[in-house]
Amino acid sequence: MCRPRAQALGQQLIILDANSDREIETAFAMFVQRGAGALLVGTGTFSFANRERLVAMAARHALPASYSLREFVSMGGLMSYAASIPDAYRQAGIYAGRILRGEKPADLPVIQSTKFEFVINLKTAKTLGLTVPDKLLVAADEVIE
Repeated sequence: MCRPRAQALGQQLIILDANSDREIETAFAMFVQRGAGALLVGTGTFSFANRERLVAMAARHALPASYSLREFVSMGGLMSYAASIPDAYRQAGIYAGRILRGEKPADLPVIQSTKFEFVINLKTAKTLGLTVPDKLLVAADEVIE
């Protein structure tokens, strides 16, 4: 589904999975070799556990990267757009309270995140030689300078 959309925009989508340290190195080498202009790092325990390394490698290869959690941006990543973790914990607390009051978990509705956070690291943008448009800065929930 993503590839046709990328092609419609005149872009090529490169999808690589990395599940080990060696695969991270290989994936970045492939991105650079194929001339990738940006990087999107998905969610998962592996990417979170390797967040310092992923941010450092994106910086070393001068790849603008968007991440799935604000923690990456706090460490020097360019930007993130993701569900608010504090809001997700609040929702989990509401669910726990309902269960403790006697509601059956199977009867509770499935809730999706409704609050998202957009975080931009201006220092990283400047290091990459990027100018962040004012529209994005105004839309950001947090701008790290």
